[in-house]
Amino acid sequence: MELLIADKQSFHKSCFRCEHCRGKLSLGNYASLHGRMYCKPHYKQLFKSKGNYDEGFGQTPHKELWNNKNHPGSFSAFSFW
Repeated sequence: MELLIADKQSFHKSCFRCEHCRGKLSLGNYASLHGRMYCKPHYKQLFKSKGNYDEGFGQTPHKELWNNKNHPGSFSAFSFW
């Protein structure tokens, strides 16, 4: 079996597949995010579906980490009084 190394991960050539469509990837036609590999068309499609790199790829939206409502007792720069 041939070994491929992409994004500091090792893959069998036959196992190097898109996370979304399971199509075979090569070192020239993949993109990675959050440790997952995608074909370039689906990488672009998933980004465009939500307009960010979190929601489109099944991750918790990064903006929720900034929302003070999710963190009781957190300091708000606008609440001095």
